[in-house]
Amino acid sequence: MVEENWLEDAKIRQIVRERYAKVAEGRQEKASCCGPAAPTESPTMNCCGPSAITETPSLNSCSNNTCSPIELPADKVGDFLEKYSSELGYSEEELKSVPDGANLALGCGNPTAHASIKEGETVLDLGAGGGLDCFIAANKVGKTGKVIGVDMTPQMIDRARENAKKGNYENIEFRLGEIENLPVANDAVDLIISNCVINLSPNKERVFNEAFRVLKPGGRMMLSDNVLLKELPDIIKENKDAYVGCISGAIMKDRYLELIEEAGFQDVEIMEESTFSTIDFLLDDPIVKTALEEQGRNLEELKNLEEYITNSSIKVKAVKPN
Repeated sequence: MVEENWLEDAKIRQIVRERYAKVAEGRQEKASCCGPAAPTESPTMNCCGPSAITETPSLNSCSNNTCSPIELPADKVGDFLEKYSSELGYSEEELKSVPDGANLALGCGNPTAHASIKEGETVLDLGAGGGLDCFIAANKVGKTGKVIGVDMTPQMIDRARENAKKGNYENIEFRLGEIENLPVANDAVDLIISNCVINLSPNKERVFNEAFRVLKPGGRMMLSDNVLLKELPDIIKENKDAYVGCISGAIMKDRYLELIEEAGFQDVEIMEESTFSTIDFLLDDPIVKTALEEQGRNLEELKNLEEYITNSSIKVKAVKPN
């Protein structure tokens, strides 16, 4: 039974790794429900999970027309990504301070906003992606501090390292590894951040145990993540595109908080909670709405997807006791 679970976990990780490798290489044609993907030669948006090439291109609960990519004009993608990130809590100053290509807009919040990052601290980012939150943290910890970004996708690590070179960052190190088995020593970091990544892990209990291990006594954790407010129907739970889209891998909010406490953390607190809807955001944007209308898309059917997906983006703070 344990072996079967391990095989299933490994399969999930491989699916996630393959999809986000496409994002890192600019081959991703759709966006995740966490947000838009990086700009490509044919920029597109999608509300039903990412997939450039997929065996199941849409959730069975909606038509192919509803879940097919939303094509955006190439010259509008940059502005759209910045607008989306602003909605998630990033300031204009923060977005302009990071290297081009670091903001893949794959998050569901800004974990650095409530983290109270101090100069000289060591910060660890779980699932660093293109490095957006790492670069923001690096600017705060200064030359006497250090930021470690861990990601299990080699292509993401390559992209993040290239971004670090472009920005001349010397206080960041990107490490290849799984967040369930962190390549970090015990009691090594002051702060852990993560942005819409833990929901993708098939073993969240292990993630929180590892986070507890690598934090110094008195260290803190600040997470942005998606959680469920009600259980998903099986048809969405079993859809791999919904998993990599940060939907079906999410767990109930109460259970998420329990796992953090069971790992040993104290003072677990939701700092901010939002039912921010990617679908609403897309439909409210005039660029996207025009693109949808030109493609003859059924806006009401797209809107009805929210009936099946009732989740929340939370910002959670927790402390490792001294």
